[in-house]
Amino acid sequence: MEITLLLKSIMGLVVILALLIFLLFLPSSRKKREVELPSKDETPSQKRPADTDLQSLRAIIKKKKTTTKELEEALDLIIKYHGKVHEKLGQRAHPDFDVYMDILFTICRHPNTNKDIVIKFDRELGQLNPEYKKEINEAITKGLNSRRVQ
Repeated sequence: MEITLLLKSIMGLVVILALLIFLLFLPSSRKKREVELPSKDETPSQKRPADTDLQSLRAIIKKKKTTTKELEEALDLIIKYHGKVHEKLGQRAHPDFDVYMDILFTICRHPNTNKDIVIKFDRELGQLNPEYKKEINEAITKGLNSRRVQ
């Protein structure tokens, strides 16, 4: 009598556990389907990068296969959301400016860049941060000088 009660209890717990595992994975599969389906309102040309944080935009710029249009859009988003740099610390540039120097250096060396992209980014960044104009020009000069002459 005790063994049959024990077996029935174990079988009941196994059934409940299977039901809970089924319910655990059911909602996640619905979310994946919703995310994978593109919306009918947006065309591929209207899509914007979902991430506007500086690190994801830098990753777009650093990819060598990024197209000229994607590069230009990423730089526009950087100016729009992250264009203002902290004030200088006396004569020294703020440590956060190193990120912008890296961006300038990278766009100068990028294979799909052109003079219009570099000049536009230089001009807009200089307008937002006039105290860093000298450092911006130095970063662009270093980036352009580091390009291979072919």
